[in-house]
Amino acid sequence: MPKIYFTKQLHNVNSPSTILKQFWHYDEFRPQQQDIINSILDGKNTVALLPTGGGKSLCYQVPALIFDGLTLVISPLISLMQDQVAQLQKRGITATYIHSGLKKTEVAELLADAENGLYKLLYISPERIHSKQFKESLPYLNLSLVAIDEAHCISQWGHDFRPEYLNIIQIKEVWKKVPLLALTASATKDVLADIQDQLQITEATIFRKSFSRDNIFYKILNTENKYQNIVQYFKKINECGIIYCRSRRKTEEIALLLQQNNISAIAYHAGMPKEQRSEAQEHWMDNKYQLMVATNAFGMGIDKPDVRIVIHVDSPENIESYYQETGRAGRDGTAAKAITLYNITDIERLEKSTAIQYPPDAYLREVYQAVCDYLQIAIGTEPNDYFDFDLAKFVQNFKLIPLPAAHALKLLAREGLWTISESIFRPATVQFLAERNVLDDINKQYPMLSLVSTGLLRMYSGIYQYPSAIHIMPIAKYLKMKKEDVLISLRQLNQMGIIDFKEAKEGPQLYFHHYRVASNNLVLDHKRIKKLRDQHQYKTDKMIAFLNNKQQCSNQFVLAYFDEEAPAKCNHCANCLQQSQDNKKPSLIKKEILIALKSHSAMSLTDLLQLLGTDGGVTTQLIRQMIDDQVLLINNDGDIALFKA
Repeated sequence: MPKIYFTKQLHNVNSPSTILKQFWHYDEFRPQQQDIINSILDGKNTVALLPTGGGKSLCYQVPALIFDGLTLVISPLISLMQDQVAQLQKRGITATYIHSGLKKTEVAELLADAENGLYKLLYISPERIHSKQFKESLPYLNLSLVAIDEAHCISQWGHDFRPEYLNIIQIKEVWKKVPLLALTASATKDVLADIQDQLQITEATIFRKSFSRDNIFYKILNTENKYQNIVQYFKKINECGIIYCRSRRKTEEIALLLQQNNISAIAYHAGMPKEQRSEAQEHWMDNKYQLMVATNAFGMGIDKPDVRIVIHVDSPENIESYYQETGRAGRDGTAAKAITLYNITDIERLEKSTAIQYPPDAYLREVYQAVCDYLQIAIGTEPNDYFDFDLAKFVQNFKLIPLPAAHALKLLAREGLWTISESIFRPATVQFLAERNVLDDINKQYPMLSLVSTGLLRMYSGIYQYPSAIHIMPIAKYLKMKKEDVLISLRQLNQMGIIDFKEAKEGPQLYFHHYRVASNNLVLDHKRIKKLRDQHQYKTDKMIAFLNNKQQCSNQFVLAYFDEEAPAKCNHCANCLQQSQDNKKPSLIKKEILIALKSHSAMSLTDLLQLLGTDGGVTTQLIRQMIDDQVLLINNDGDIALFKA
């Protein structure tokens, strides 16, 4: 991994505003950022609850440039670490990250560089804290700040608890006086208290920005024609947006359907090759595509200010997820929409989710045994190592149903038995094994292989000393060969023992970090699991109530969930607009209907109601009455039009 050294000269390092201007080219901080930064610079433990798009990362990146030592950032998502480090490096700031795709020698080198002060920020995943390699290096890292991103993951009552986060306290034991900054976009009162307890920072200064999003217009639509609704909407409106789906198959189906209707859209999901995902994201960020149709993981760390709409094709699991995902719209502060499409199928799925996500004890033991067999981990061993883990292959081998098995794996992970990482990309590597004289012989017998080996030696220094990451396409361009021919040559050189060639690989990994026991001796905390099950049921009930809510202001509902009282109705969510419409005098509603149809000639009932800002109710009854009174009619296309005598 190339080192990027801190080359920019810092001026007036005591001024956060100067740092902000010099490196980010912003004239001022967003609300509460300055106060959070000042709290950290004063050496105080700090908790910051900032909604999605609130600028959490700057709260530790700016202090990192003011402090003399290293800022350690703990983040659960490799893709998020990768994106943030890339952005920092572009700004001339030394930053790096350690993930499970790296070899021990690479990790050792990065840690050694961090000890020597070559980086201002070091990003790690929470499970890294438990590794022997990191523990040995920790006392020598000269820490100035520890930032914990997605801090709700440390709480058992949070919506994405990860036991590895509990290891963070080990850092505090070594660096007792270093301030901790815990950041999250969403946390209830109970989760906030648990974050402080687990990090042992009950005295922390807390900054909590209101969860109200005045510029986002919430709409929950009960429909049996989700795909049709999406196509109809975007045929009329050209807006940048994200369409969230629960399955990879749906992302591709909807993207294709939109494309067939001449609507600019592209799919994104974890099953796509890394290059294809990166290209899709880049094209959408550059507005080459209007719509990103993605699974729910997309969007973490994506700072695209002009997203005007977020649509959920399937209901989110809970209010926290809904809030985070809808918050990716309207980051520029101007009006944006969040539309959730649901029907009885979504309600039934949510109602069944507790039983599926918290399976019985016997099933958990069956899955535990299957994982150990799949990874070939013997009883009595404690590997503390990463293993490639293909879920599809795993369930197929052991004849398990995918969804219950996936939830059992996640629940066992919450019990601290293992960590299942997101998909990790490991580039191809090459190290030369043969002596120089052997390469001279190859030159005489195999000209094509000689061309490739010579090209490698010219392009990658140190390729004799250690495995070097290589990229096939640049090699092919340099040698003026086809990519396939380069791959064939590399494989042949590997078979001949000339090089050690490891091909590029991508996929999730399972980090097994406990003492392997017989499945019938596995100790599970049933009392804790029951509490988690009850908590999940509570969250699910709240989500169902939110979907079915037709009376209360949607913004007030969301704020109440996060223990915040809304001073007034938002007056722009679908419920508020509907009530406003229902409270109008019938004569005024009839006048609005006539004006709309004079402008549009004929409209479907759905389009007419949408134009009027209502989902039905009194307005639908008045339309029917006007049809009976021969003021309106239904034409041959099934649309509503003015009656012409």
